[in-house]
Amino acid sequence: MSLYDWLLFLHVLSAFAVVAAVVHFSIIIAAGWRTDVPSDVVGVFRLSRVGEIVVGVGSVGVLVFGVWLAIEVDGYHPWDGWIIAAYVLWLLFGAIGNHAGKVYNAARDRARALVAEGRDEPSPELAAMLRSGRGLATQIASIVIIVLFLLDMLFKPGA
Repeated sequence: MSLYDWLLFLHVLSAFAVVAAVVHFSIIIAAGWRTDVPSDVVGVFRLSRVGEIVVGVGSVGVLVFGVWLAIEVDGYHPWDGWIIAAYVLWLLFGAIGNHAGKVYNAARDRARALVAEGRDEPSPELAAMLRSGRGLATQIASIVIIVLFLLDMLFKPGA
């Protein structure tokens, strides 16, 4: 296999990791909507650490291997319009994902606090945090950005 083949493989593998993490977080969020018992919420969000690692590694991999590919391939340059669009989408994805993480981590932390206080009964406050319109909007925005990323990579507008 050539260097190009390896870079493309690692770039696409990283992209799959990011998509998998977004799906993972979406499932966790959906599961969180179904409960308002603090110990159940803590259990559901225990799985979020896996997604945090996968999205972090995948996001860095997408960027590093993507830039390396742009340098390696004769027809592409790191300053091509479609690649700049990918940089912008990458930054937006990171910012929106960070915001979504803050929303849902606050709910996770509140659930932990309620469990520590011995208050493991259904909590309307916790339910409201888990069903936050802001949290859902940021997750949907993350999904839209991933779709735009994929479209940008597939069609390479302006290339």
